[in-house]
Amino acid sequence: MKDVSILGCGWLGFPLAKHLLEEGFQVKGSTTSIEKVSWLEENGIKAHVIDISSEETNFKDFLKVDTLVVAITSKDIDAFKNLVKEIEGSRIKNVLFISSTSVYPSLNREVYEEDADESTPLGMIEKVFQNSTKFATTVIRFAGLLGYDRHPGNWFSNRKIPHPKGFVNMIHQDDCIAIITGIIKKNIWGETFNACVDHHPTREAFYINARLSIEKEPPIFDDSLALKYKVINSDKLIQKLDYQFIHRDLLTI
Repeated sequence: MKDVSILGCGWLGFPLAKHLLEEGFQVKGSTTSIEKVSWLEENGIKAHVIDISSEETNFKDFLKVDTLVVAITSKDIDAFKNLVKEIEGSRIKNVLFISSTSVYPSLNREVYEEDADESTPLGMIEKVFQNSTKFATTVIRFAGLLGYDRHPGNWFSNRKIPHPKGFVNMIHQDDCIAIITGIIKKNIWGETFNACVDHHPTREAFYINARLSIEKEPPIFDDSLALKYKVINSDKLIQKLDYQFIHRDLLTI
């Protein structure tokens, strides 16, 4: 049965839900705001009010699906441990956990899935899901998110941009949605993937271009600090999904 619950219908979760509906899935979506319930329902999403940090949250109906996408930014490890217990008592077979490349330290080189710092809060939360034997978890570590109302020309508006000679790691919302959909459709579970466009201009080139594209003054850079960077390698994802990025050139987005 093509049924999915999306925990967190925000900047990524909401358009993902709409896309999966178009693909023929039945979709449940969560919000922490009662006011958003009618808005989700109007868009064809069966809405649930879910706050993983609240002891009053009832997960039962929300977890009556085969696949759960976790797309919230909480770092409440205890709340995630409780969520995993709820999942283990449900019919869910697969979990797709949306993580971030922030789990990688700046090693001044390419970084791969095995380079993650598992002692970070996000790294520990990944393990909470991966250590369960009751369901399979795939972790996607997305790079910097951009697209639509999230435009990099508006970032760093009131401060200097550090490490101008470092490199950017970004991915467009459209690619995020296509990657998630591909993993669900191809049943790729029990994996960890980096998800970052395979184009890494310098921060200097990227942010100058981003500002000019919206007719803003060029940014000011701070190169006083020792250079720190990382270049996210997504070869594993590209090969496993046979994936081609929709928005590859970060200087033309």
